[in-house]
Amino acid sequence: MSHGLGAVIARAPRAAVDCNRAEDEIDPAIIRESSIPRRATVRTRGGLGIVPARTAAHGNLWRHGIGGLDLERRLVEVHRPYHSAIGDALDALVARFGCALLLDCHSMPPPGGCEASVVFGDRCGRTAAPWVISQACGIAEERGFPAAANDPFAGGHVVERHGAPELGIHALQIEIDRRCYLTPTGEPNEGFDAVAQLIESLALQLGQALLNQQLPQAAE
Repeated sequence: MSHGLGAVIARAPRAAVDCNRAEDEIDPAIIRESSIPRRATVRTRGGLGIVPARTAAHGNLWRHGIGGLDLERRLVEVHRPYHSAIGDALDALVARFGCALLLDCHSMPPPGGCEASVVFGDRCGRTAAPWVISQACGIAEERGFPAAANDPFAGGHVVERHGAPELGIHALQIEIDRRCYLTPTGEPNEGFDAVAQLIESLALQLGQALLNQQLPQAAE
């Protein structure tokens, strides 16, 4: 990408394995083997575990459950390599610059009761310094995108796993109303370029702000 920005892209369908879920976020209706470690969460109870059971738009996704070997294959081939790639990239940035910024990009349906077209999540302050999400909202607003912080989306497993502001790694989840850049049939609309420029601006401006904070520390 231009400006030296990097990207890690999950190419496997989220219906097959969701990289924004922890390995133990397992819906027992889909993976029935009780020997596999699991924990109950709001998401798994709603059918949105590491292998989703259903969606609001499509209903049930699977005709039968998935065995432990099938789950392990999906973890080995998709989930673990994806997170390893993110971790390696962040470690390299911290080693070189003393800090790193992770923007975990997602689309969202029109949020009911929320006027924001962009929602930033930092797990309510756990995955980034407070000023990062505040500045992110400001950048979005300046570009004409009404923004909100942590409501209705506070961030998922990706930022929870990789965000470590105490180590210089700041992670934000970004949810963008898909109407901003897609037609109802899923084709890019007239707003596509503006959304791409928003993401680029967030990476550049927040990244530069992190570097600016590192410079005085490096000089001490």
